[in-house]
This record gives sequence, structure tokens and C-alpha cells, in this order.
Amino acid sequence: MIITPEVTYLPVGMLNDTSVLRAKAGGLGDVSAALIKTLFDKGADVHVAIPNYRSIFHDHSNPSLTRNFNEIRLKMPNDRIHLAEDRAFFYLKKVYTNESVQMIKLALAFQREVINNILPVVQPDIIHCNDWMTGLIPGIARRFGTPSLFTIHNIFSMKCTLAHIEDSGIDGALFWDNLFYDRIPNDYFESRDTNPVDFLLSGVFSSHFVNTVSPHFLTEIIDGRHDFIPETLRREISNKCTSGCAAGILNAPDPSFNPVSDNVIARQYGPEEHDIGKRVNKLDLQEKLGLTKNKSAPVFFWPSRLDNTQKGCQLLAHILYDTVSRYWDQMLQIVFIADGDYFDHFLNIVKFHGLGKRVAVHGFDQNMEHSAYAGSDFILMPSKFEPCGLPQMIAPIYGSLPVAHDTGGVHDTITHLDLKNNSGNGFLFKYFDSPGLAWAVDQAMIFFNAPKAQKQNQITRIMNESINAFNHDVTAQQYIRLYEKMLNRPLVNKKPKIQLKRSNL
Repeated sequence: MIITPEVTYLPVGMLNDTSVLRAKAGGLGDVSAALIKTLFDKGADVHVAIPNYRSIFHDHSNPSLTRNFNEIRLKMPNDRIHLAEDRAFFYLKKVYTNESVQMIKLALAFQREVINNILPVVQPDIIHCNDWMTGLIPGIARRFGTPSLFTIHNIFSMKCTLAHIEDSGIDGALFWDNLFYDRIPNDYFESRDTNPVDFLLSGVFSSHFVNTVSPHFLTEIIDGRHDFIPETLRREISNKCTSGCAAGILNAPDPSFNPVSDNVIARQYGPEEHDIGKRVNKLDLQEKLGLTKNKSAPVFFWPSRLDNTQKGCQLLAHILYDTVSRYWDQMLQIVFIADGDYFDHFLNIVKFHGLGKRVAVHGFDQNMEHSAYAGSDFILMPSKFEPCGLPQMIAPIYGSLPVAHDTGGVHDTITHLDLKNNSGNGFLFKYFDSPGLAWAVDQAMIFFNAPKAQKQNQITRIMNESINAFNHDVTAQQYIRLYEKMLNRPLVNKKPKIQLKRSNL
């Protein structure tokens, strides 16, 4: 059973109309959907538990997605899809809110329905929980000896007391000793009212296995490389790793990011015809953004939100004018398709230096994002930290090479280009500073100015390697191997299990 607060789609056969149940806020929705589909296609007895977001499922802004609730129910054969029922979900317009009280209410309602009404019916062999909104469930799973996997997609958590948990309808007394508290609990009664439970840490603490969304980010957590990760979380993940119960599994980009089938871009193209395809898309991008139209101009694309805490946009701000000036004769251009705190800052730099024909600052737009991947030569990704990252995987599929800081998921997916050995797929800098980013941009420009045939051969190789490496099938296979390790047997063609009574859970 996969328990997730969001999912992008469900496979045909499990759900006849894949557009009926769709609730996505980020990468978790894509990964959940791909994993469910792969398991289902392989014949595994996979079940899914998600909240019943009635307003989100009945998208009244898009009549083609509007469904009668009974119709949704009829499209669920074999009771494999389990909607957690609570009025708290019914009128939400998006999966998450900015109010902590409301988020805790939603998390408790979801987990109450899973614990009280879904798990006793399904009796799963293995439970896969995702992020803090499912963090209490591994505790009940351990209480009854069901193997559980807890996946950390985002280092974010909430806390509330055990009394609050019990008031929501969850029998916390049954598994209170499998939860993680602010301080070491002496006993149930001493901790119930005054010792907050941490949802994310409880999931890590009580699950049988835990995984992050990239191998290197797991290593960075254990090594204490990031000061924003609480020491308690670092310690619990380290304990899991020492016990051989931790792994790093990369996410993968949405399948819609593929220049061969992308209906948004000006001209579709594959690895063999990328040269003409990218030239057409570059001219289209330049026209849309008001840049000087020049098919030979090197175009750098910023694909991430303009956040100086994680994404490193301050590094580019320090060198933006100098970078454009140094390559003025080659008409180097920089394109931002992003929102965030530094948006106005970049606008002011462009206005002050009169760079409007060389630098475009555009708010985030999905269609423009696709156009920028197709029309750019490089992407800029100087992130301070990156639990997984998707732009550095999407860009090479489009033949746009990453210029990135060597951290987290970037480290697992990008290696520095080596023309002599015909290897690598981007340009990495080691130290998180502006000179490091400037050096990596220079390395990218050296490649840009390489002989045409050599450059085209490398991009063809990189595009072919990327589409094979960065896809949901690869990600799902790694999860399947982890499930089988937890079960100590193959996941499919399993023998029927003994059905326990509902009261046993």
C-alpha cells in the first residue's frame, strides 16, 4: 500500500479514466504516480491511499475534469484505490495550505482514516509512506509487525501533542512508544499533554526502512553538511543507515519533458536532429522574450525559483553584468523563467545596465519553461543544497547542459564534461561562491566554441544517455528492489496471505 497526500495520475486498469483523480503540488505526485503504475503493470497487488479532495478532483475550472462523485466510485475496480474521507479535504483548492493549524488538522484526518478504516481492510504486506503527513503510520505498522518504508521528499515537519493526536480519533496510546517526541518520554501519561510529537521524525524513527530522494543528499545529511537539518533528524537517519535500513533513490522528471513528443515547443526534435531543432526553438524563445534574435547566440536558462536560501541566485546576481559583458561580442543571453524573492532584483540589474536585449526576466509559466529548455544551450543551477533536483535531469534530455554546483542530487546526476574521454553531461563547480559559478560558465563557453561536429556528437550522446537514465521506470525499479529486500521475497506472484480480523488493527 502506497500512502501519499498527492498523485499526478493513476494507471489505466486501476482507474479507467486517468484524469479523474489528480492532486499534485510537486515532485511527490509524479513519483507516486510512476511508482504505482510500474507496480500495477508488473502485476503487483498495489493499493493506494489518498485523501478525497473532492473540489480538486472536480476541477470546475476545467469542465473536462468535472466528475460526479458516484462516477468516480464506479471507476475503481477491485477496491485498490482508497479515498480517505473527511470534510477537511472536501473543499480544498490545493493540496497544502500555509496555515500550520490547518495542515496539522489535514494530516491527522488523513492518517486517522488510513489507520482506522483503510489498513484494517487492506491488510497490506508492506506500507510505503511519504513525507511528514504520513509520519504517524509507520508507528502503527511497527506495532503490528508490518514492514514500512518512509520516504523523505522534503525536510519539513509539524508537531503536536499526543493528546491532540488522540482527540483527532487516532488511538495514540496503542503505539505511543513508537513516536518521536521533543524530549525523551518517561511514560505515556507524563508525555501525553506536554511533550510534542514530531511527525517527520516519527516516520523516520518507527519505519523499518527510510529513503531520501538522492543518494548523495543522504550522505550529506549523515555527514552533517547542512545546518538547516536538525541534529535529531541527522542522528535518526544515521542510525537507520548504520543498521543497513537507509537508501537514496532519485526522483525522475515528468514524462512530458521530452523534445521528441513535447507539443509546447516550436519544433519537436530528437538526439539525431537536435541541431536544427534547437536553432528553431532558440529563435522562437528569443522572439517571445524580446531578446535579440540570433541562432548562434549562447543562451543560458535559469529554471529554478529565485530563492537565495537554496537556489543560489545571489551568486548569479553578483556576476550577471560581468558575465554578459565578457561575452558581449558572442551575444551571450540569459533567460529567467521563475518567480521568487530575487525577481525584482534581477529586473533592476537589467534595467540599470540596459540589458533588455540580452537578459529576459519572466515569471514562471509552464509553457515558457518547456520553450526555454528547448531553446537554451545551458541551464544555470548553482544551488547551495539540492535534495534531488529535476532541472538538471530535464535539461540534458533537451540537449541543454547544466552549469551547476556539485551538491545533493546534482552530484548523482551530473558529471563534468570530458571531451577526451567522451564522458560527462555538464559543468560542475565545487565551492559555493560566485567565482566558482563564473568558472563553470567559462567552461560551458569553451564547449560552446568547440568544433561543430565535436559539439554535436557530445550533445547527441548526452541526450540519448539522459532519456535512458532519467525516467520513472528506473526510479520505480529501485523502489521495487527495496520492497523485495524488506519482504525478503519477490514482490509479484506472491502466495495468498492469511486474512486477519478487522479488530486486529
